[in-house]
Amino acid sequence: MAIPAAHPNGRGFWLPGGRLPWAVLLLAALVLGMPHSHVFFASLFPALDRPVYTQEPFTQLLWQHVVLVGVSSAVSVVVGSAFGLWITRPAGRQFRPVLETLVSMGQTFPPVAVLAVAVPLVGFGELPAIIALALYGLLPVVQGTVSGLQSVPGSVLQSATGIGMTDGQRLRQVEIPLALPVWLAGVRTSVIINIGTAAIASTVGAKTLGSPIIVGLSGFNTAYVLQGAVLVGLLAVVTDMAFERLAARVDWKR
Repeated sequence: MAIPAAHPNGRGFWLPGGRLPWAVLLLAALVLGMPHSHVFFASLFPALDRPVYTQEPFTQLLWQHVVLVGVSSAVSVVVGSAFGLWITRPAGRQFRPVLETLVSMGQTFPPVAVLAVAVPLVGFGELPAIIALALYGLLPVVQGTVSGLQSVPGSVLQSATGIGMTDGQRLRQVEIPLALPVWLAGVRTSVIINIGTAAIASTVGAKTLGSPIIVGLSGFNTAYVLQGAVLVGLLAVVTDMAFERLAARVDWKR
């Protein structure tokens, strides 16, 4: 009998019959096949002289998009987790309202506005995009960290203290393992948001899967917009499936 795809049996993400491998294969096929799809897009958009984006290889755009999201998300996860942990400790609880207001402001400002402010300070390229995306991804991580730590039952914490655990031991051995699923949900939200938002980084010179979208919008080329949007959307789907599989494994190990 086949094992269900979502069953976390310790074999990793690539279970037979799972959706994730097929989604990855579809993304790879589209990225590699897009430069050879001239006939298809020419039939959809016969009025366009250049129906396929060729300024940069789609493989290169995908890699640069993933790196940009990876770096900015890593910053969001490290900083957001540290902030969330700090404001749930006695020394930082009084700063929780201020910190939550600040990270919430990071999402109230549109990323385009953050890019516009960052470019004069750090120039064009990936750096202003990383700054904007990192700020934009902080809120879900902070909220996930705080919610996860606060979801740990008080009776469990009292039992840990009662058996002689120090504050550090209780945090590492009890609070963090129990808070991990909720924290991971916050990280998942942050990364998925950044995958879509990273497309606008091409407006400041960063090469991403948003490049065909920006060029297509400026040149009234709907085919370019469609090509970039499909790949960005599919990348988000693949990443979400990977996080879903990871969350299943975390829940199973608890």
